[in-house]
Amino acid sequence: QVQLVESGGGLVQAGGSLRLSCAASGRTFRGYTMGWFRQAAGEEREFVAAISGSGSSTYYGNSVKGRFTVSGDSAKNTVYLQMNRVKPEDTAVYYCAASSIRTLTTTQYIYWGQGTQVTVSS
Repeated sequence: QVQLVESGGGLVQAGGSLRLSCAASGRTFRGYTMGWFRQAAGEEREFVAAISGSGSSTYYGNSVKGRFTVSGDSAKNTVYLQMNRVKPEDTAVYYCAASSIRTLTTTQYIYWGQGTQVTVSS
């Protein structure tokens, strides 16, 4: 079992930055692919970014590529999502998730956090 708790969400102006954190407990996140997803009101959940269990590979959705960076700190058992040059369309609830396989598919993530709201004002 892995418990995930996101933090760091809030209100930010367009063009600004925000860093989300996902603290894992129960097991080290290094045994999992850790993903970030987001869901805007009335929309389907969307893949944002992921980092492999080893930390050697990262993946990004097209809409955030070049602006967001995913990273992990094994000493803190925490995964981060650095969000730069945010846009109003980045407004959503952001979720951290863990999968036992290397995947970008939402349904293949088995552990989920409760989500943190990010609102970008124009």
